[in-house]
Amino acid sequence: MKSLAISVKSRENVGKSSTRALRNQGNVPCVLYGGEKQVCFYAHENDFRKLVYTPDVFIIELNIDGEVKRAVMQDIQFHPVTDKILHIDFLEVFENKPVTVSIPVILNGLAIGVRNGGNLMFRRRKIITRGLPANLPDAIEINIEDVKIGQFIYIKDISVDGCEFLAPDNSVVVGVKTSRGAIEDEEEVEEDSDSTTEGGDTTEEATTEAPATE
Repeated sequence: MKSLAISVKSRENVGKSSTRALRNQGNVPCVLYGGEKQVCFYAHENDFRKLVYTPDVFIIELNIDGEVKRAVMQDIQFHPVTDKILHIDFLEVFENKPVTVSIPVILNGLAIGVRNGGNLMFRRRKIITRGLPANLPDAIEINIEDVKIGQFIYIKDISVDGCEFLAPDNSVVVGVKTSRGAIEDEEEVEEDSDSTTEGGDTTEEATTEAPATE
């Protein structure tokens, strides 16, 4: 998994007035938990842009006053009006302890069902995945070239070595639905088949009646 280094500063005062003052200066109050003790710190909101405004998932190397701790982002709060970052929770990670993160899904290829007029249905753009930090991939890549109209790829159809997906096996990840045009084409085919059958019936009746004429 990709890593991202961020230098932050520890917080001594964690009251509401201190938090408000930090935000007024463009800083984001944060909490790191999961280790021996909870650590409160802050950094300027610009320092978190590469972490927040991207589909990528990172192992963050937090440099807290010279001490580096590895973590993953667990939760983030935004202002309901301005969308400014209000708070971020981080979970400290260790090489021998599994961690749970949402891994982005990347689709490779163009589905044959889409080439034939179907519509791609991309249901899960991220999958909650659990595993050791060393086993977690940057992304879950799925080849969809052979997916036909009406076919779907489920959680049970994909795997990542050393990881497990925390979603039901029958959850749809991606598939191809029949489009309106494709349905109309099928109806036309059925109508053509009916016409052929009627023509065949007429021929059979003429053949059957011939002996009677004799």
